[in-house]
Amino acid sequence: MEPQTLPAETDISTDRPFTGDYLLYLLAQASAAASSDFHADIAALGVSVPKWRILASLHPHGRMTIGQLAKECLQKQPTLTRIVDRLEQEGLVRRSHSLSDRREVQVSLTDKGRELSAGLVDQARHHEAAILHDYSADEIEILKETLKVLIRRTSSAD
Repeated sequence: MEPQTLPAETDISTDRPFTGDYLLYLLAQASAAASSDFHADIAALGVSVPKWRILASLHPHGRMTIGQLAKECLQKQPTLTRIVDRLEQEGLVRRSHSLSDRREVQVSLTDKGRELSAGLVDQARHHEAAILHDYSADEIEILKETLKVLIRRTSSAD
């Protein structure tokens, strides 16, 4: 049987019997399709996706340990530590010792980091609104809540 080249506009659920119905593939495709323009926009501003995730996670007044940030930002801890080092050199974040445990170091935004993250978060919200403009408020709520439940249920397996 000859391999089949699919037309650009296809119904993913019927034209791709496995990947068109495989949850992890669908999540990856949806994430890539929904985020590619935003990621290109922030790259043009000199902001990488990992840097964006850190700034967004700490916005506006958050404080997290490196381990918490690594999990939140989908990075390995040594990689995240190097990114935080660079952000600290740029004056966007600061490290401080926890009041309850001096061995624990927490990361938070500086004023400069809050200013940058505020603009990026605003841009992200506009991008999200553009993506979701064809959905009703109920559909948006259901979509987000379903994803949150999926994250909670699969994260508890860690």
